[in-house]
Amino acid sequence: MKWRLRLMMLFEYAIWGAWYVTVSTWLGKTLHFSGQEIGAVAGTTAIGALISALFVGLLADRLFDTRGVLAVLHIVGAVLLVVAAQQHTFAVIYTVLLVYSLCYMPTLALTTSLAMRHISDPREEFGAIRVFGTLGWIVVGLAVGTWGVEATASPLLLAAALSVVMAVYCLSLPATPPLARNQRFELRHALPLESLHLLRDRSMAVFALASFLICIPLQFYYAFTNLFLNEIGVVNAAGKMTGGQMSELFCMLLIPWFFRRLGVKYMLAVGMLAWVVRYAMFAFGGTDQLMWMLWLGIILHGICFDFFFVVGQIYIDREAPSALRAATQGLITFLTYGLGMFVGSWLSGWVVDVNSSTVAQGIVVHDWHAIWLIAGGCAAVVLVLFVLLFKDRRAEASSPVATTA
Repeated sequence: MKWRLRLMMLFEYAIWGAWYVTVSTWLGKTLHFSGQEIGAVAGTTAIGALISALFVGLLADRLFDTRGVLAVLHIVGAVLLVVAAQQHTFAVIYTVLLVYSLCYMPTLALTTSLAMRHISDPREEFGAIRVFGTLGWIVVGLAVGTWGVEATASPLLLAAALSVVMAVYCLSLPATPPLARNQRFELRHALPLESLHLLRDRSMAVFALASFLICIPLQFYYAFTNLFLNEIGVVNAAGKMTGGQMSELFCMLLIPWFFRRLGVKYMLAVGMLAWVVRYAMFAFGGTDQLMWMLWLGIILHGICFDFFFVVGQIYIDREAPSALRAATQGLITFLTYGLGMFVGSWLSGWVVDVNSSTVAQGIVVHDWHAIWLIAGGCAAVVLVLFVLLFKDRRAEASSPVATTA
């Protein structure tokens, strides 16, 4: 069963990784979309994340078998990806990919809930299953980069093919009927409204605000890194970007060691500091002799992601009452992958447009040095505010000073 679930995760995240990393290069270099248009397309997944909780709560929890919902969503998604790959105008591509994101983003939560329903100890077993999603992202990224199709619509077609495979595979998974079929649906079951009162605690409120704010500069990386690397002449940019996911796997192993020595506050701070350093590397790096700076910026993804998002999940699990842990995790997901990434997609697009100019034959040239410094500056402001305002009460209570006070 565990290997079947691992394969499910591999397909699930390979679909996302196939098109999302390189779509900016196709839109920018081939279709000549503006920065705001590219950012808006990247932000379609954020809109999907904003409403996916309601969608999942209504369909999978109360109406249909999870595997059936997954199969239908991925089949519809495959059709939408094929349609998007044939388009050339912003309005149509944006609309189609927005509808696609409304289909795909709920499947992230659905695959997680399905996996947890069929393992005995999610805390001990889920990590070894979820890691195959990262492996799927790495494999497909290497494939797209090796084939040299980053500036084409081929990654969308690859994602469509993987969606069909995923849909068929989901039907082979064990039955996962809804657990709340006979319960009356209420909005509070789908949205994490009951966890809002936890924000009265200063530390939790600061953490939630920092989580939202740090995802704004984060979207600069997701939306524009591949376009940036291709524009400055990096070969096999998509393949090189998988170094970020590889470092993510390695940094996951380091979390327990650092947790014992740094604690929650400074691990979160290190994660945000890594974003500042990453954007500095992108701003001053280049090909040839300065390629090491670009590599460092990519590899820092492991610290950026694990030391903030994974440690943040651990912090929530520790601080929130057991009855509200799932709801609070949902609230933070809403603030980060939903609201934060949505705001970041529009802001990053605007910054890219402001720092661009058109040269001969309509070719757009970007001032990537300025763009990455702005992104790094935003991350630095969030880091400073977090360090000044956040207090880990448990760490303070266990310190020698607190003990003798």
